[in-house]
This record gives sequence, C-alpha cells and structure tokens, in this order.
Amino acid sequence: MLVVIRGAGDIATGIALRLFRSGIKIVMTDLPQPTSIRRTVCFSEAIRHGSATVEGVEAVLAKDAAEAKTLAESGRVAVLADPQADCVRELKPDALVDAILAKKNLGTSRMMADKTIALGPGFSAGKDVDLVVETQRGHNLGRIIKEGPAAPNTGTPGIIGGYGKERVIHSPAEGKLYGRVKIGDKVEKGQTIAVICTENGEEVKVEATLTGLVRGLIRDAYPVTTGFKIADIDPRESELANCFTISDKARSIGGSVLEAVCGYVNG
Repeated sequence: MLVVIRGAGDIATGIALRLFRSGIKIVMTDLPQPTSIRRTVCFSEAIRHGSATVEGVEAVLAKDAAEAKTLAESGRVAVLADPQADCVRELKPDALVDAILAKKNLGTSRMMADKTIALGPGFSAGKDVDLVVETQRGHNLGRIIKEGPAAPNTGTPGIIGGYGKERVIHSPAEGKLYGRVKIGDKVEKGQTIAVICTENGEEVKVEATLTGLVRGLIRDAYPVTTGFKIADIDPRESELANCFTISDKARSIGGSVLEAVCGYVNG
C-alpha cells in the first residue's frame, strides 16, 4: 500500500512513522522552504538537508515522483518539495492524508485518491474528503469522523505542564530570524532566545515567555512576518527526550490515521 501525506511537520511525521512501521509505503510533500518549528522531529528537514532521521526512521529527499516511488519501495520515507501534491497524479496512491494543519483546505479533494483523509478544522467528511480525524486535545482527540467537520479551531494551544498559549512564541517583528539558543536548551523566562533582523538593520529581541526547554525553533535566516509562529517552550524541564521524540498528540493522531487507512481503505 502506498500513502501520500501532504505536509511533513511534526504531526505529519508522527503519522508517517506509525504507517511506515506498519509496512505502508510513504511519500510526503511539503514546501520548498518548510516552516516547521519542531525541526528535530520533522521529516520536512530532509528538504533542507537531503535526509532526516526521526526515531530511527530515515526520510530522503526525492527529486521527482518517480524517485519518490523508488525510495518508498526501498524501505525509506520519501519526501518531495511539492506543496500542491502534484505527484499524486503520477503516484496514484491508495490513500492521501492531508496533514498540513493549515486550519483550512489548501486544495485537497476526494478526487485525488481512492480514499482521502484530512486532519482537523477546515474539512468536512463526506464532502471535501472521505474521513476527518479530530485534532483538538480532549476526549475526542483522534476520533475518526465519517460525516461532517472536526471541532472548530480555538486558537489556543493545548495545555502542557499547566501552560497553554504561553508555550508558543510568535515573531514580534518582520525580518530574518537568528536563534541564540538550540532546540533542547534550557531557558529562563525573559531570556533572549532569538533576534529578528529587520530591513532597516534593527535587531528585535525574542524573549522566552516562560522557563523550560526549547522544544521548537524555526531555522536560522528564515524570513518571518509579525505574528508568525517561531518557537515552542516545554515547561517540563526534566523531560529533555520530549524535544527529540514525537509527541503524544502526534502518536494518537497517527494511530487514528493508521486505523482509517487499514480499516476503511482496505475495507
């Protein structure tokens, strides 16, 4: 079985791992310049470096759909810089998973594969896609929806270690970001974790919003706009491994997508 996953960020990577470990061939697509924050657990890093390994599984950059198919058949996750998922026309996958998490549909339709599955808000099962997987933390996280939409976006990150919106840091200015810390570093509230270099030569400091571990930080020299998500801090200071392994949410959603693919596609 071959599955194409739109998106190669942390949630998409969690999905890819669970499907790959179950014997399913995987091709992922993302932007030529990925916007992933949790870069240590994102297969999108293969677009920048040629390959990326997460939890012992290697993803490799492919130049086109034909090479992606060869890589997938050789036992590796294939990644393409193909934001529109044009490769689908050539690959003809058994299923397509939209894991972009853009809060709206960026072009996925039921015509793209025999079975289409999408994550979270912006999709309606039975209309835009065949199945929708709930992504909002809580009792229904991972629920497979056969008809209708997922819960609407609340705009508030899930609570981790007693913190919600404080965990996520957005750019205070427009310009290019340069980190002053690395993913996995412990930081104190108010510490400068990055600077934004603006067009007029000003350096705008980005400060940690709480004390904890840097779980995510966008790559150096990335051009950001005001309000752009750039970092994620985990208040659980003793749990360094969390910075380098996929999250509980990614594993849960990945398991639901696996169920959807195996149960509904094969069925």
